[in-house]
Amino acid sequence: MTKNICIVAGARPNFIKVAPILHAINNARKEGRDICCNLVYTGREDDPTIEPSLFESLQMNRPDTYLGANDENLNELTGHVMAAFSAYLSAHKTDAVIVVDDLASTMASAIVTKKQGILLAHLVAGTRSFDINMPKEINRLVIDGLSDLLFTAGTGSNSAVTREGAEQSKVYMVGNILMDTLRLNHSRLRRPEVFDRLGLKAGEYIVFTLNRKVLIENKANLKDMLVAMNDNSAGHPIIAPLRPSAENVVKAIEKEFGLNMSALHIINPMQYLEFGYLAAHALGIVTDSGNVAEEATFNSVPCITLNSYTEHIETVKQGTNVLVGEDASRLSQQMQLMTAGRWKKGGIPDRWDGRSAERIVCILEETIDRNIRQKQGKDKQTI
Repeated sequence: MTKNICIVAGARPNFIKVAPILHAINNARKEGRDICCNLVYTGREDDPTIEPSLFESLQMNRPDTYLGANDENLNELTGHVMAAFSAYLSAHKTDAVIVVDDLASTMASAIVTKKQGILLAHLVAGTRSFDINMPKEINRLVIDGLSDLLFTAGTGSNSAVTREGAEQSKVYMVGNILMDTLRLNHSRLRRPEVFDRLGLKAGEYIVFTLNRKVLIENKANLKDMLVAMNDNSAGHPIIAPLRPSAENVVKAIEKEFGLNMSALHIINPMQYLEFGYLAAHALGIVTDSGNVAEEATFNSVPCITLNSYTEHIETVKQGTNVLVGEDASRLSQQMQLMTAGRWKKGGIPDRWDGRSAERIVCILEETIDRNIRQKQGKDKQTI
């Protein structure tokens, strides 16, 4: 009997995490295993946040279904996704649904899945900020509470869900799925043209990314952070692939405060394979992105995270990551260590080996088979 799996993605970063699962399912089919998968995107087909090259870069097909949600209000978005995904599940035989991360659309899909009595798996379960005022924290708690299978990246996430009462039989530490994507695409990373344009050399530049609203909106503090980076770059260029919203704020700060950011080079956002190359060959990284920090640990690249917490504490305890919050003085101190080559030694956390997707597919197959056998047993008892 064919095992029908549905994977729900709600934003661009989700595709980077589900691509290895799609590859693992395709490999399982080639081995003769009776399994198939549909990819559902909660957004629109013409979503401007997804570059046309993304799916080609990840070697995956485009989503099979688009739910078309584009609401700015999170409550309206949740309702839109619930209605559309309910209709999808009613029309498609589905044995298991995988939801990814902690978006409002992820939570909406999880609720609908459980209401229809379908096996629910949460990819990257157990991530916590322990700040209940964050909408995403509420989403995480709801999704994990509903899920039948909790796929965690490490021991910290395991501890979070078990403390909250999750049954041990539901929790599987499969490792960090992002590492699968890095492993699969390592040989395909593309050297970006900015290397030639700016004369960059591997190990002699710093990468800077900026996305968090709390950083962008506090212009006075962001000014201090930018100055700290520039003044402590030790002559190394800082390459910043920024989206227009972040770029406009940074340039406005430079103009308003009369800054001379000689080390900072703002460039256009990069394609996945190009940014992967840029980050993997950097002297160090300054970022507010958890995903970028996780990849830095896998690549053994020093990383400073502009946040006071991380969903994956393994990047700090075992990896190359250091948290400085939004503190410019701490950023200065860590920049000095980075550029002086006095960074801490990092290692690869347990099961961050690029094999997470294979584990996930095997667990899904076993669980679906078990559910089918249990249902057949109940049917026989009824007869």
